[in-house]
Formats: sequence, C-alpha cells, structure tokens
Amino acid sequence: MPEQSNDYRVVVFGAAGVGKSSLVLRFVRGTFRETYIPTVEDTYRQVISCDKNICTLQITDTTGSHQFPAMQRLSISKGHAFMLVYSVTSRQSIEELQPIYEQICQIKGDIQKVPIMLVGNKSDDAQREVDASEGEVLASKWKCSFMETSAKMNYNVQELFQELLNLEKRRSVSLQVDGKKSKQRQKKDKLKDKCSVM
Repeated sequence: MPEQSNDYRVVVFGAAGVGKSSLVLRFVRGTFRETYIPTVEDTYRQVISCDKNICTLQITDTTGSHQFPAMQRLSISKGHAFMLVYSVTSRQSIEELQPIYEQICQIKGDIQKVPIMLVGNKSDDAQREVDASEGEVLASKWKCSFMETSAKMNYNVQELFQELLNLEKRRSVSLQVDGKKSKQRQKKDKLKDKCSVM
C-alpha cells in the first residue's frame, strides 16, 4: 500500500518484551494476548482526524532487538511522533531507551517540535523495578511527556495515543473523526482558541 502524504506516522520503540505490540493491538483491535511473539516490524492503520480532514494514523511497531539499525534509522526519519516504551518491571528496559532517544535527537534535530511520549507499561504488575517518579524525572530531562499504562488491563491505552496526538503542534490531530468530543475536550478547545503564545 503506497504511503499517503496525509498519513500521520507514530513509531513505537522499546526493548524486547516491554509490551509494544500489546499496547498497539489493544489500541487498534481492543485485544490482548498473553503469549509473547517477537516482532520484526509491523504497521497498523487507524482512521483519525487531521486538520479537520480524515487521515490515517500509521503506527509502526518496531523490533525490540538491535539487529536492524538501518530499519530503526528509517523509522525515525519517516516518523512524526514517537513512543518510547519500557516495562516498569525491568530497569534495563528504561536504560535501553537512552540510545534510541539520542538517535531521534540526532536525526530529527529540533526535538521541541517532535511529539515524544515516555511510556511505563505493565503498571498492573506487582514486580515493579521502576517507580513512576523515575519515569517522570527522565521525561522531564528529555523534555517529553510521560504516562504509565497497562495493555493487559486496558489502562491509559486510548489516553496514551490521544495525548501523543495532543502534543502535535504543527497540525491538529485527534482520534475523534465523527466530530464528537468529550465535554472536557470541548472546554479545552474553547480555551485554546482564545489565546496564542508568540
């Protein structure tokens, strides 16, 4: 399928087994699988609203291994927004995000204009190694947003994708395509139209 210019491309990075595919499948299909199946690279599409037009949210679920550095560079150069996923049950998985973040900075240049979410997945698991406050500190250092999720419990999954789209300042992107918005979102939009920062 040829890429459309109005595609909005989100790339999901993270170590093997942190739940990248589980988050994407929970969001796109509403499903969760217990078994772990390693990913090389999968792309999922979802219809969204972009500058009041319908466009395609293209989500690239990347490999957790470091065997394909050229694929990783290509994904970064073509991506509009990024999710950096770690498991709260693995300190190593949060440490493995550093070189990916640095590569995004290197390829994208001005990181301030690039929507990035640091995501602590598996927040339902009692075997926690990484506290939420550590994720917040790292997100603050990287100047990106942070959220904890559980693909298994469907906790913060929809919110994660919407928040990532909210970070996009170059154009207006939203998961709402039928014109219906939550009351909270309408209130936010009313306020947004009243002032602008120059």
